[in-house]
Amino acid sequence: MALWAWGQVAGLELPGVWGGLVDVPAVWDGRVSAHLVGVLAAGGGEDQVAVRSSGVYGRRLVRAPLGVNAEVVRGFVPRGTVLITGGTGGVGGHLARWLAGEGAGRLVLVSRRGADGEGVAELVEELAGLGAEVEVVACDVTDRAGLARVIEGVPAEHPLTAVFHAAGASGYAVVAESDPEHFARVMSARVVGARHLDELTAGLELDAFVVFSSGAAVWGSGGNGANAAAGGFLDGLVRERRARGVVGTSVSWGGWQATGMAEGETAAQLSRRGVRLLDPVTAARALRQVLEQDEVSVTVADMDWALFTPGYAMARRRPLIEDVPEAARALREISETEAGSGDETAGAGLRERLAGLTEAEQRALLLGLVRQEAAQVLAHGTTAEITPSRPFKDLGFDSLTAMELRNRMSKATGLRLPATLVFDHPNAQRIAELLHTELAKDGQQGLSDVLDIRRELTRIGEALDGVATDPQAREDIAEHLRTLVAQLSAAETDATTDLDAVTDDEIFDFIDRDLGLS
Repeated sequence: MALWAWGQVAGLELPGVWGGLVDVPAVWDGRVSAHLVGVLAAGGGEDQVAVRSSGVYGRRLVRAPLGVNAEVVRGFVPRGTVLITGGTGGVGGHLARWLAGEGAGRLVLVSRRGADGEGVAELVEELAGLGAEVEVVACDVTDRAGLARVIEGVPAEHPLTAVFHAAGASGYAVVAESDPEHFARVMSARVVGARHLDELTAGLELDAFVVFSSGAAVWGSGGNGANAAAGGFLDGLVRERRARGVVGTSVSWGGWQATGMAEGETAAQLSRRGVRLLDPVTAARALRQVLEQDEVSVTVADMDWALFTPGYAMARRRPLIEDVPEAARALREISETEAGSGDETAGAGLRERLAGLTEAEQRALLLGLVRQEAAQVLAHGTTAEITPSRPFKDLGFDSLTAMELRNRMSKATGLRLPATLVFDHPNAQRIAELLHTELAKDGQQGLSDVLDIRRELTRIGEALDGVATDPQAREDIAEHLRTLVAQLSAAETDATTDLDAVTDDEIFDFIDRDLGLS
């Protein structure tokens, strides 16, 4: 499942070469072979499928049928000792507050820095005020021996009854630039830590074993391949635990407000893409519902589907979200009208500025505009890294940020730009050239084409003398010219000429008189 989650990120970053994801069974037979061939031969369409002897199944994101009055499947009341990894971080701290408020008598908060972390003393004091005994332990969860000592140190009178694995590390790298060191750095806390917790608690009767994944593992996120792969592993681990008959729940979060990994510009970028951050109180309430419904793997996110969908489905069809009602509605609207078409009144100031510049100055201004907008989308403080010829994919653009840049350029110029702008014109210089070409047509749309046609007609007129005495040649040429005249006349509302009644001589007179050829 780690590979599956990583593949979704690859699909966002490399849509032109990405074929999709196929899950095949351990036991192979002729029907599996036939189904797989059918999937590979189908071309576009489903891009995340499971092939089994019984058929082919497409992956979909659907709403969990959980209501406010849903019947409780498995009650959860924190008791004994509850262990939280990443317990002094943003998410871990909110989680500890919720558990203490729910009556947890003893909390063990594990983090790398332990009591030396910023704000830890205040957090412990707050939790004590809620009635919880708190132990803060400095331990790297990738250190199996160290983690074993933490678990062995839980007093018998307050046995370990629940584990919440919220430890993790952030790290950004596009697929083409990822290396083993990057994956090890980002994945180790979540993956290795989860495996250690699974093994070290194997003999315990737990009420809950909850791992925190992310939306990147569910729908992908450009530059977050390692993070997505870590989340995919957590999902797989929980399913493996369930197969062994022990508790396990994986929750993929869209993001929590006021946490280290979702503050400042990161939060702003998520919001611009349609992923709104959850209030911690709301997130905790959702977590309780997930536990009471005994969910195995579930996603909790506050999505603005009208904003998220256009960017996500820009480069290719994304069947994953098509069963979400709001996403389906957004997809229908996109198919009916081109999303983000240029506003005729937009960009008037830009056109005025261009009108007073030389061609070289116009090109420089447009290139600067593209670089500035790209820097804004990527949250760069300057345009230093947005060099004219540097590929957008090397800068970290994915389908969502590419759509945002396209929309910003449409608004700035008033042009009707294609949804695949960044993929068709893969660097700032190429987009600037496109903008210059399109803006140059304003007020004289098609002028260059008209001049080209006139030059061609002039050449034809000069050649007519050579066939003027050949009746058949004159008839053939006249027939072609009738067709051209019909096209020209169709645009004239007062045209009353009956072309069928026009003689050959009148056709040649038209060439001499109306088209200015002699």
